Parts: sequence; structure tokens; C-alpha cells
Amino acid sequence: MIEIKDLKKSFGEKEVLRGVSLNIYDGKTLVIIGRSGCGKSVMLKHIIGLLVPDEGSVLIDGEDITVMKEKDLYRIRKDFGFLFQGAALFDSMNVEENVGLSLRENYKMSDKEIADVVAEKLELVGLPNIQKMKPSDLSGGMKKRVSLARSLATNPKYILYDEPTTGLDPVMSDQIDELIKDLAVKLKVTSIVVTHDIYSVYDVADTVAMMHEGKIYFEGTPKQLQSSQDQLIRDFLNRTDKTL
Repeated sequence: MIEIKDLKKSFGEKEVLRGVSLNIYDGKTLVIIGRSGCGKSVMLKHIIGLLVPDEGSVLIDGEDITVMKEKDLYRIRKDFGFLFQGAALFDSMNVEENVGLSLRENYKMSDKEIADVVAEKLELVGLPNIQKMKPSDLSGGMKKRVSLARSLATNPKYILYDEPTTGLDPVMSDQIDELIKDLAVKLKVTSIVVTHDIYSVYDVADTVAMMHEGKIYFEGTPKQLQSSQDQLIRDFLNRTDKTL
């Protein structure tokens, strides 16, 4: 379980997080939505300790990572996979090297063992036998899948998805959504998805948290979100707020 308690963060005079509290339960998929600049990605970075809050705490299975020493933080991070918005593959490496990078850097595994894990994870995301291809040879959707395979290589308990369907066509977006759902079921991972794609919200979420001006404005099921008559939520869902 991940517990976020009264998280506050400012950059200079700009308050980004203004007291965020949220529980993320094991095995569930939480989707975080909200206007650009409301603090979604900043909160995501706090969950894996890339940012330290001005106030508040982040507990991962009861351990507060905001006060941890660096070596303990690295230990906790091994339980996480991260799918970056732009895939963040290394162009100089082939697919096998990209997917196996964390294993080679952090675990005492033989080349054969790493190759077996890479093949398994690529199969899991529907991309068998592409180990020798370079990122430049891949489509946008394939890059996202390879990045996801890389995030799965260490068998994480938690996967963070930062805008997983951005830049993809509707068919590929649906396929990524299906992968998120399948992995949650097959691997029993806890998923945290930051997205602007409302269709993804309805498709993959167990729980939705909507952020607004640095706070949690709404928390509930996709059905509760869809049926809400709150004007700010209606404007967001209907894209009538021209500042989105």
C-alpha cells in the first residue's frame, strides 16, 4: 500500500502541491487526471523519491521514503517500474540491451539469464523476437511496449505510467489500455496511471483521483466520475474548459 499524507511542494513562489493525501491499495489501478500544471507528474515523482516534499510524507508499505537514506531509497525503487511518457529508450542500444539494462546494472545475473528475462517480458507485451532491433526501427506504439517490458524486467510490485497513450492512434491506445489491464490481473501489480485520455480512465481504472490546483478535488470510481454533476468535473470531461 502507498500512503500519501498532506504532501506539499513549492518551486520558488509557485505552490504545486498544496496538501495532497491519497491511499493507493495493492493490486488496484489508480488513474490520476486533471488539467495541465495541476501537480500530477510532480506527485508521481514524489512517489518514487525523485522529489522531496516541503511537508508531508510518502509511505511505501509502511516505510516513509521522504526521510530515507539514499541506499534505502534505491532498495524501495527496485519495487517500481516506470513507463515514461516518451518511452525514454536509449537510441544507442538495441531492444534487448534497453530491456535488460536494469538487470545488468543492479543484479548479478548471467547474460543467458538476462536474455531469458528479456524474451519473457517482450512476449508479455506482445513483441516477441525483436531483441536486435534499434529504437529507430520501432513505431511509437512499439516503443511504448518496449519501455513497458523494461519496466517489468525486475518484476515490480508497482508500475507508474506517465501519459501511456499520448501520441498514439486510437487503436494503439486501446492496445496499451488492454496491456495495463492484463498486467494488473496476470502479475497482480499495483498501477498508477497519469493520463489526459478520458477513454483510458473508464477502461482501466478501479479508482480515479482528479487533481485541481494542487489538491485532490475528486476521488471515486469511474462510474461516480462520469455521473458527477460538479461543474468543474463536467467541464473537464466535456472539454468545455478552454484553459485545459
